[in-house]
Amino acid sequence: MDRVVVLYKDRLIRLGFELIEYIASLYDCQIEIIDHTEKTEEQELVEDLVQIVTVSSCKLHGKRANKAKRLVKELANDD
Repeated sequence: MDRVVVLYKDRLIRLGFELIEYIASLYDCQIEIIDHTEKTEEQELVEDLVQIVTVSSCKLHGKRANKAKRLVKELANDD
């Protein structure tokens, strides 16, 4: 693979883009980003923090939902 083309760099990876870019360069692979909208460091930091909170929240609520489903299933089996 010579080149990876993405619209936004966040579509490739949410956090740690520079690491992926470095690894790709080791294998002579270019990463081409089509939309080069410039963001300040503060904007990027806020977006990263929002993503972290969103993912953590989804995982937490997903675990609760699975626990509730298991309890309902166990109660149904007890009857």
